[in-house]
Amino acid sequence: MLRRAADKIKEQRELAQIVDQRRHRGERCVFTNGCFDILHIGHIRYLQEARELGDYLVVAINSDDSVRQLKGSPRPFVTQDERAEMLAALESVDYVTVYEELTAEAVIDLLRPEIYVKGGDYRPDSIVEAPLVRSYGGQVVTVTLVQGRSTTRLVERVVRALTEREEEMV
Repeated sequence: MLRRAADKIKEQRELAQIVDQRRHRGERCVFTNGCFDILHIGHIRYLQEARELGDYLVVAINSDDSVRQLKGSPRPFVTQDERAEMLAALESVDYVTVYEELTAEAVIDLLRPEIYVKGGDYRPDSIVEAPLVRSYGGQVVTVTLVQGRSTTRLVERVVRALTEREEEMV
């Protein structure tokens, strides 16, 4: 039976209880985080690959305020509530939560996932959260990068297309 997307979106404290219960049953939590602003095929494949690494996948997304701080205005293009619901609708995603900070360290410290995943565009030594994950015995994994697929590239293509259209109209 498929779970409704809204049922997969959890506050951090409730999610911590769920993770603890599942850990007690011997299940391994896979965790990843990011903005996920403008969902694309690179995100989908990344999440599918991450999900295969353990028993269930938790995705933590940056709040609208933290996306704005990280990426600048006018980001995010999609609100945190809509981003959370779209991610939760994916079969590979078991839970989604939102965090306010610029890094996921606080939510990682709360949940203590067994496996922490980032995309292949990250070098393991550049992942800010890696030392925390390793400090409690967790594993840090990078998954395959889908070349040429990123939100930044999509935005650049849209801007370029709009600029060319405006130039044609002049």
